[in-house]
Amino acid sequence: MTDRVSEAAARLRAADSAVAFTGAGLSTASGIPDFRSDGGIWDRYDPMDFHIRRFERDPDGFWRDRAAMVAEVYDGHEPNSAHDALAGLEADGYLDATITQNVDGLHRDAGSDDPVEIHGTGSRVACRSCEARFDAEPYYEAVREGDIDGAPACPTCDGLLKPDVVLFGEQMPLGPLNRARTLTRESDYFLVAGSSLSVEPAASLPDLAADTGSTLVVVNLEATRADERAEFVFHQDVTDVLPALHEVTAEVDE
Repeated sequence: MTDRVSEAAARLRAADSAVAFTGAGLSTASGIPDFRSDGGIWDRYDPMDFHIRRFERDPDGFWRDRAAMVAEVYDGHEPNSAHDALAGLEADGYLDATITQNVDGLHRDAGSDDPVEIHGTGSRVACRSCEARFDAEPYYEAVREGDIDGAPACPTCDGLLKPDVVLFGEQMPLGPLNRARTLTRESDYFLVAGSSLSVEPAASLPDLAADTGSTLVVVNLEATRADERAEFVFHQDVTDVLPALHEVTAEVDE
């Protein structure tokens, strides 16, 4: 792996614009289950309980179920060395942006600056009326403790608060997706980390990068649809490859 990481690092140092695209593999490395595999989140919970129609029909029940699920699935998990490596590459000036499918907020916790969260983030709630956004955890805790009986109200306008994630039945917000596509088209180095590339439209971003001549790097335990077009493929753990990539890339600054 060392020689190939060194080659990938040399390409990264030479890049004018580098972008990372991350998926569930970074979250699972922090102990968060993924959504669709055996034993994943949707094996434990009924996805229809978190559908936008359920939220609109029964916001109180939705919020009670969501607060319980968040406590079981997300609470207590911290960024891992792969998150830290991407934040370090960004801080060192080698990585321009991180695009993520994950909603756990761990890229922000690790220090990544304004990651493009194309499916939203569970660390915030958004008002359906005035669109104000707030830290989510106080509301989840209040619902779990019974301080709020069901769906919380916006402290600004008294509107209904919703987790700031894309629910089943909702369209992805165009702003983050368009930003992701622009960053991808403008990149000359595109790093896929921990994504099976099975969920559209985000799964097509590596193709867009390759179509525009970007150096494509894939780090994922399993084979992906982008492997054939990638110049560097590592079927290894993101917590091994990304820290090594950061270390080798940063050696030039020492």
